[in-house]
Amino acid sequence: MAKRSNKDGKLHLKWVRSAICSPEKHKLVIKGLGFTRLNQVIERPDTPGIRGMVAKVPHLVEIVQQ
Repeated sequence: MAKRSNKDGKLHLKWVRSAICSPEKHKLVIKGLGFTRLNQVIERPDTPGIRGMVAKVPHLVEIVQQ
């Protein structure tokens, strides 16, 4: 996973695919990241924990450049 964060050490994440048919653990990761609706872009700190959560659901979430 390439390092794509701004100078503040923040990641901009976008929820790009529905979690309807995903396993319950994937749905919990999406909720844990703080997403509430599809195509939402949120900002989270660039920490190993957040990167690990994103790595668990790479088919549902993408890191976007801001």
